[in-house]
Amino acid sequence: MMNADSFHKMVASEGFNEPVLVEREANGSIDVHSHPFEAKALILEGFIEIGLGSQAKRFEPGDVFHLAPEQPHWERYGPQGVVYLSARKDARS
Repeated sequence: MMNADSFHKMVASEGFNEPVLVEREANGSIDVHSHPFEAKALILEGFIEIGLGSQAKRFEPGDVFHLAPEQPHWERYGPQGVVYLSARKDARS
């Protein structure tokens, strides 16, 4: 289980931008999409389920998820929503 201080140190050492706080609404979702950047996030509150292809994984407080640039995925948020720290790295870095 990772905490915010450890997450900040980890992403800084890996060349990610400064993490930002993201809050998503209760029971919300985003259909399949991708990002032009690499993303790494630490769950602080609630949970998020991320689907990659035919598989889905649930991430809860203390868990870190990682998405490669242009990786198609979908997202679903728990009944309390989700709060996480998100760091990005430009795909050209």
